[in-house]
Order: sequence, then structure tokens, then C-alpha cells
Amino acid sequence: MRWLVVAALALGIALDMTARAQGRGAQTEPSPAARAAAPIDLTGTWDSIVSEDWRWRMVTPAKGDYASVPITAEAKRVADAWDPAADTAAGEQCKAYGAAAIMRVPTRLRISWQDDNTLKVETDAGMQTRLLRFAPPQGRGAPSESRGSNPPAPAGPPTWQGHSVAEWETPAARGRGAAAGAAAAPPGFGSLNVVTTHMRPGYLRKNGIPYSASAMLTEHWDVHREPNGDQWLVVTSLVDDPMYLQQQYVTSPNFKKEPDESKWDPTPCSAT
Repeated sequence: MRWLVVAALALGIALDMTARAQGRGAQTEPSPAARAAAPIDLTGTWDSIVSEDWRWRMVTPAKGDYASVPITAEAKRVADAWDPAADTAAGEQCKAYGAAAIMRVPTRLRISWQDDNTLKVETDAGMQTRLLRFAPPQGRGAPSESRGSNPPAPAGPPTWQGHSVAEWETPAARGRGAAAGAAAAPPGFGSLNVVTTHMRPGYLRKNGIPYSASAMLTEHWDVHREPNGDQWLVVTSLVDDPMYLQQQYVTSPNFKKEPDESKWDPTPCSAT
């Protein structure tokens, strides 16, 4: 009987080793890069359609016009001291073109893939460039604590467009991090989520309403197609700033896809 016990133990050890090997194989199975996993196509040229908040977006609001922005008393103090000429003299004319505000500026977006895990978003207004970085692919079977790790934040000073971390959200991957290799939904069904920090302080509006270096921008990018073929991009933006906002500031700028880049018109930042 002893040999039967020994044989059973040996078989158990062999099966356990086989299972572990299979598990290790699953961990090393490559996951798709963000470009390959994209559930929606954001590339192309998009024109902002200003159908609301005209008086704050198409012209520079008057000093003191802070309606609809939940500013703090400190933010009002800063905005009341707004001086566009001083901003220009100091080389700060791009304050209203930072990440927390640029999507509200009447502009065109030119979106392309800089590499397989980085979306590049260029604006003709202010000639800004945003880089939306996805976490690098991990093995499909990697431990949960190692999946979806964010790209490292830059060590340098804050910039106008800050540091943006992106991930796809699809029904199959919701809550699991699609950018980390979760199964992608069928094309045309999903959203892009972006969180931006490390921003240089700027303005939420051209009339000096400030956001601080502590501000965080969260965005949800969705594409909608009309029956006639028109495509719309809706970017729901949520700005949190403990210094200058009493509560989250929410906007939803809309963009319509253009057939080509013929209307692309790069224009430098302006303080007014």
C-alpha cells in the first residue's frame, strides 16, 4: 500500500506543477495595446460647436462675470485682479488654454496616435498639444495589483496641459481597466476616460477665473453617430480644485467631425 500512497503524492505534485506552469503562461500572454483595444475611433479633425454659454466662450467675458462657475472667495479675489495686458507682458497669455479650459475654447481638435499607447490631441486655437497616455500593456493573467499601473508622472515642473492618464471603458471592462488588457467591446461601443493632474495654474475663463496647481481634471469622451453619418464627440469635463472651487465644475463641450483638415487654422494664444 505504501507504493500507492507515494504514487498518489507524486501525481498530485505533478498536477500542481502543471497548473502553476499554465498560470505562469497566462501571465505572460500579451495584452493588446491601447490603439488595438480602442472601442471607438477618435482620430481625425473635430470642430467645436458652441451651442451654449456663447457669452463666455465666443468673446472674452467682462471682469466680474463669474456666473455658473462655483468659485470660492479667494478665487474671486484673484479674478478681480485680472489684467490681460500684464499676462501678455509676462508671457502668460496661454493661461486660458490649459488642460482644464482648452476644450471650452472655440477650436478644432486634431487627434492622432503618437504611438500605440499615446493619443495626441492638438488644438488650432492656442496651438496646444495634449498627450493622453495609456498604461503599458500587461499580461492578461498578471496579478490584479500589477495590472493597469499608471504611466509615471513627470518629474519636471507642471505644464499647461499637465499629465493625462487615459483608459478605455467598455461594458466588458468596466471596473477592470480596459487599457490594461481587458477584453475590448465591439468597435463603436465604449468611452475614453482621462484624468489630468500636474497642471500649471491657469484660467477656467479668459476673464481671470483661476484654477490652481492642485486642480484635477476628469474627462469622459464619447462618440455619437447620427443616422446621416455625422459624428459628434462629447467631452464631459469635471474640474476639482480645493483652492478655487466650492464644488466640482462640470461642462460638456461638443465637437463635430470634419471630413479633412482643410479648415485647420493654427492661432497662437491670446490673453483677450
